[in-house]
Amino acid sequence: MTKVDFVNMLYSFMFLLLENYGVRKLEAVFAVLISTMALSFAWMFADTKPSGKELLIGLLVPKLSSRTIRQAVGVVGCVIMPHNVFLHSALVQSRKIDPNKKGQVQEAINYYGIESSVALLVSFMINLFVTTVFAKGFYGSKQADGIGLVNAGQYLQEKYGGGLFPILYIWGIGLLAAGQSSTITGTYAGQFIMGGFLNLRLKKSLRALITRSCAILPTIMVALVFNKSDSSLDVLNEWLNVLQSIQIPFALIPLLTLVSKEQVMGVFKIGPALERVAWTVAGLVIVINGYLLLDFFLSEVNGLLFGFLVCAGTAAYVSFIVYLISHSGSELSNWLSQLFSKGNA
Repeated sequence: MTKVDFVNMLYSFMFLLLENYGVRKLEAVFAVLISTMALSFAWMFADTKPSGKELLIGLLVPKLSSRTIRQAVGVVGCVIMPHNVFLHSALVQSRKIDPNKKGQVQEAINYYGIESSVALLVSFMINLFVTTVFAKGFYGSKQADGIGLVNAGQYLQEKYGGGLFPILYIWGIGLLAAGQSSTITGTYAGQFIMGGFLNLRLKKSLRALITRSCAILPTIMVALVFNKSDSSLDVLNEWLNVLQSIQIPFALIPLLTLVSKEQVMGVFKIGPALERVAWTVAGLVIVINGYLLLDFFLSEVNGLLFGFLVCAGTAAYVSFIVYLISHSGSELSNWLSQLFSKGNA
């Protein structure tokens, strides 16, 4: 076990202890870490002085080459992390609201909507700051291919210098906050999910010890396998973000299904217009993931056995998504049903 693995494991259990002091304390820790990230990366963004015009054009008319599609999908996974859907659902349940009082429920929904929107906006801005800083300094340069998490701070320091506060330290503070925020969100999301599925009737501390121990062991194994070079860890990190994006439909489709059903949400189900927009966005994410899988298949798959495994995995992935959509009761599921019925006719 490396020192980093041990520290992360220690932090995981420390964060779980926060639950004994109430969910609000936990949310306060989230707020501090995210604020630290946002301020650090915003400071970097201001120090580098990127072109506002080029940034606006890039936001409104994004251009991607086939070489950058994996990074783009990874950014989607960073912003819309699927495990945060479950984490937010668990945190929402911690608030005491009388479900029989429509006014209280509607007020809570409004505030939860604002909270989720702000969280996604902050996450988007953090990714925007980081991407812009590195794009301005290193896009198209010889150093671009050699930059990773390990040496990024040194490259930033050499490119942008010290200033009032060395950018190397600003990057380090932001990266540390990002790592701890990721640790705590992943830890608690996994804890809530495993606790819910297993329905363990144990003390919180003992339950956390069992579930987290089961989750940490595979993490340590992966870290040991990829802990061969700095570049391999960067590749692992990149593919982990891509994996998050690929997993989004498994969290998003059931969520859209539930919030669209009157028997579940009652009068608070989402309207037809919002439902169409939500399913359109979900469809775009699925299409992007499909393109990534196709690109991976064409560029990386070599050998009959590996090709067969990738094809089987892709077919299972697509089939499960189609299954989820077909049982969602949405307009899209009705369209799929009609399509299959015509095919069988």
